[in-house]
Amino acid sequence: MKGLASLLFFGLGSVFNAAMADAAGLPLPADKPAVSLPYTPGLDVQSMDASANACVDFYQYACGGWVDKNPIPDDQASWSVYGKMENDNQHFLWGILDGLAATTSHRSVTQKQIGNYFAACMDEATADGLGVEPIRKYLNLVDGIRSTRDLPAVLSRLHMEIGGRGLFFQFTSSQDFADSSQMIAFASAGGLGLPDRDYYTKEDEKSVTIRQQYAAHVARIFTLLGDPPQDAKREAAVVLNMELALAKASLTRVEQRDPQKLFHKVNAEGLRALTPSFDWSAYLHESGVGNLNSFNVTEPAFYQALDTLLSSTSIANIKTYLRWHIAHVTAPYLSSALVTEDFEFFRKTLRGVPRLQPRWKQCVKRVDEDLGEALGREFVRRVFGPELKQKSLQMTRQIEQAMQEDLEHLSWMSSETKKNALEKLHTLANKIGYPDKWRDYGSVRIRRDDFVGNVVRATVFESRRQLAKIGKPLDRSEWGMTPPTVNAYYDPQMNDINFPAGVLQPPLYDPKMDDAPNYGNTGGTIGHELTHGFDDEGRQFDARGNLHDWWTAKDAKEFTDRAQCVVERYSQYTIIDDIKINGQLTEGEDIADLGGLVLAWMAWKGETQHESLNPRDGFTPDQRFFIGYAQWTCESTRPAQLRVQALTDPHSPGQYRVNGVMVNMPEFAKAFSCKVGQPMVSSKPCRVW
Repeated sequence: MKGLASLLFFGLGSVFNAAMADAAGLPLPADKPAVSLPYTPGLDVQSMDASANACVDFYQYACGGWVDKNPIPDDQASWSVYGKMENDNQHFLWGILDGLAATTSHRSVTQKQIGNYFAACMDEATADGLGVEPIRKYLNLVDGIRSTRDLPAVLSRLHMEIGGRGLFFQFTSSQDFADSSQMIAFASAGGLGLPDRDYYTKEDEKSVTIRQQYAAHVARIFTLLGDPPQDAKREAAVVLNMELALAKASLTRVEQRDPQKLFHKVNAEGLRALTPSFDWSAYLHESGVGNLNSFNVTEPAFYQALDTLLSSTSIANIKTYLRWHIAHVTAPYLSSALVTEDFEFFRKTLRGVPRLQPRWKQCVKRVDEDLGEALGREFVRRVFGPELKQKSLQMTRQIEQAMQEDLEHLSWMSSETKKNALEKLHTLANKIGYPDKWRDYGSVRIRRDDFVGNVVRATVFESRRQLAKIGKPLDRSEWGMTPPTVNAYYDPQMNDINFPAGVLQPPLYDPKMDDAPNYGNTGGTIGHELTHGFDDEGRQFDARGNLHDWWTAKDAKEFTDRAQCVVERYSQYTIIDDIKINGQLTEGEDIADLGGLVLAWMAWKGETQHESLNPRDGFTPDQRFFIGYAQWTCESTRPAQLRVQALTDPHSPGQYRVNGVMVNMPEFAKAFSCKVGQPMVSSKPCRVW
């Protein structure tokens, strides 16, 4: 199930001026597309805070200058080195798309598709003129429901054509946990409009206020659909009550991190027994995948609660719920009034963002989401050559060699478990830059005058592509991220690590920089993803990606005890106000941060053992390694966004992804001559890998 994949983290205008800014490494004009990516060094002394003590607060020492000089833009919930790099990539993609949208000649089929899609998305005037008409057919479809017998076919069509996790549940394909080489049907929980089930269940003052604000937002959306205000308020209450019932039956974020809790394989009869009020035969027939007899129901209790809800709720209320979620999913693609209302709650109220993103940025993201490998092909052709791919692969192999040496010399692991761990390591696949085979979007009809239609047709394409996998062998060459993405991930069932071209650019990987910061930064990231294969979640999957316990009982306890040290340490850190890190939620990422940097250190020392390294910029090579690591996560985050992250993000805030690692690495203390008793030195450091 791709939800288990562990992430590193959560157009031509004034060409001359943009090009000059790029070449100089200056900030790009916010309203101008870029023709190349700007250069930012992998270690920037100006981003540091010379007044800070590295042994007291290394994050402030390494990132204090960056935070002071990089205020959060008005259209962002947070701002970071990663965020700035993503923004730079978006400017560059804007340049590509703007050029392809402006011309109608000498374009390939895929260039025509992404250019026309972007042109249609940028036509805000047409969207305003159409209002809610582009979704009228879906509202009418729901209005035509006469009984629960009609619901499965309607819901199947809505899932297929507009997607969204809020339409009661999610249905797609994924790898069988028991046999990762095969694809089976997955029925997962869904049905919510707020980001997490805890928003519905918590009774503190802030949570109650957010629910009230959410209800007011839902009511305003209903009025934009044409409902009278008094009806809209009542309808919002219906939506909130139905979502509350589903939220109470959903697993918590921490529970979802345990794959054992997400694997419940049933046949067709078993699925019907969970939801006797729902006609799965009709749903599957409408979806084009009839006669299935193998399903993974990730949360059986949720489906039992869903059946109770459907059998006890009036058709009128079910229709109200569906109307809301249709509008909720499609609001970002409709008129300015709906786009703005969607922003006002989900970005401004919930996350503290003052200003809506410019239209071009929304459209770049939309092309990347719907035609990502077509856009990625254009990105890669311009910025990611074979030399960079080879360098990245070389560093990856060095990190893997360090992992092998670490495993072979572990004192707490038995030879039996070591053998299985090494098998998993040697089976792991590396995907660098972009897919070996590009996805063919030729069947997706894209029109310059039909933005919402383009979104729907692209959604149908992806829905059918996913459902067509059911019952077929796994395609291990497939990627779960697009090439321009500034991120990376490990997939425990694929047993592969994936580094898109977008994350292998300066300052995250800087070919102009010495090895020390590159190994600290990119090496630490590679090690992070590799360690995910052996964190509390990834370790439950074997070399072939099957959910299988390959640990002896003694070794499993050793791991759990060591991991608990990490959980307890991070649980002491405060995110905001009195909210502390949920160490059980961030456990896997915290283990990966620490293990990843340990592996990067080992690989760097192995690479340079016969070299005579000299200080640069006043820092020793060892110090540059740690500064290079820290500067990848320099960031600032709005208070409202921090509260969202505390509930939903499996990653710790940036300052703790730095300080929480340093306090556990004696190598850091030695590099900066830190003494026992200083905050960055622990008398009992945690160490898993």
